[in-house]
Amino acid sequence: MFVKRFFEPAIAQASYLIGCHATGESIVIDANRDVDQYLAAAAQEGLRITHVTETHIHADYVSGSRELAACTGGALYLSDEGDRDWKYQFASEGRLLHDGDRMTVGNIRVDVLHTPGHTPEHLTFLITDGAAADQPIAAVTGDFIFVGDVGRPDLLERAAGIAGTMEAGARTLWQSLQKFAAHEDWLQIWPGHGAGSACGKGISAIPSSTLGYERRFNWAFGIKSEAAFVESVLAGQPEPPKYFAHMKRINKAGPALLGGFHVPPRQPDGGLVSRLATKALVIDTRPAVDYASGHLPGTLNIPFNSSFVTWAGWLVPAAAEVYLIVDDATVVRLEETVRALALIGIDSVTGYFPASALNEAKAAGSAFTTVPEITAAALSRRLESCEVSVIDVRSANEWAAGHLPGAIHVPLGYLADRLQSLPAGKPIVVQCQLGGRSAIAASLLERLGVKDVINLTGGYAAWSAAGLPVEGAPSKGARHEGGAREPQTARS
Repeated sequence: MFVKRFFEPAIAQASYLIGCHATGESIVIDANRDVDQYLAAAAQEGLRITHVTETHIHADYVSGSRELAACTGGALYLSDEGDRDWKYQFASEGRLLHDGDRMTVGNIRVDVLHTPGHTPEHLTFLITDGAAADQPIAAVTGDFIFVGDVGRPDLLERAAGIAGTMEAGARTLWQSLQKFAAHEDWLQIWPGHGAGSACGKGISAIPSSTLGYERRFNWAFGIKSEAAFVESVLAGQPEPPKYFAHMKRINKAGPALLGGFHVPPRQPDGGLVSRLATKALVIDTRPAVDYASGHLPGTLNIPFNSSFVTWAGWLVPAAAEVYLIVDDATVVRLEETVRALALIGIDSVTGYFPASALNEAKAAGSAFTTVPEITAAALSRRLESCEVSVIDVRSANEWAAGHLPGAIHVPLGYLADRLQSLPAGKPIVVQCQLGGRSAIAASLLERLGVKDVINLTGGYAAWSAAGLPVEGAPSKGARHEGGAREPQTARS
């Protein structure tokens, strides 16, 4: 038996190619949209992809299962379990799976378990190397069991908007865990996500585990009552990014066949300034420090780093016509940038401009602007004289652990939605933990027409390190707008 784990850092997502060298057959479980990686790995091992399946209808990325089945001719297998109102709408293209079913991939047995809770249709696949054993070696658990955590049961309600499913999902998840715990200690756990995913609240970076280890050290197995589990699993979950609801709809209906990632044209007709004049969404992917020192008004700064996909998912409408500004380093990685956006369904990158286009625009007389910054000490003085308002764009957990006195809490992902509630008449200082998210917030507010936006250098960490006063929880004098939690990937 051949096994290869693929890990996509941009979304902390894992998928698996499992093959039988004796027959040349293989199965891919939970493919993402970059199907070329599975084709290349299978070809290198002399395998044919004959089976394609997934554990559930994903919320955090566009599934590649349909595309992979189409380009390989492999049979597509989809869950037919769960809620009647939450079924695959393209199930007629594949074969339906139910609890107790078995797929045979050469000498490998893939037994299907219905493990609802994260979603109603969720499946787990038990993998048995029939050439060497008569019991399973591993379980591909998707978003059911992670290393150190379990899948969150609140996404159907909080991301897909299906009211009343959160607590019921938590109870179902508890029951699935109790049933699954009967398997042997040696059973390996191959999960669908690692640390940084918003599909859980405390997922380990360790790529795999065993059921025996998880029974001993995973918090979810240590809870002894259903009521206590329900309370614990729903507490402290990060707010699902806005794009999760869109992903659910796409993956339920059937993702469009992409046919590969296509690099957009360089400097499309009309030029950079004309694109901004039409209110097109121009994402400046340069580092925040470069953007702050000089940029074209109306651009949105989302630096191309480990949080790029997270914030693009939060802030870029799925149907937006997108243009990119890329520095010299990112030009080399342009296909990687386009690929990262396509993973979450942003396929509308119409063109790109190298950073030199900014110099050309400046030489032609276009107005440039900067993002002013303020130190913690200077902000303290201005707050004492009531000269500025502070917007804290961190997550609710960070806010609750400590925040600036008098600050207003609006998580970055909800800033555009709550624009009308922001204070007027004073400069606004935006603040996060270290300064990364607040730099994005400053560019977003400027794009939305807010004047006099200042970024707090070093964020809350600098304020706290300077020994300036903090509040440990929202007080009577501090307004809390939102109460949302951001993905764990968005710490800056």
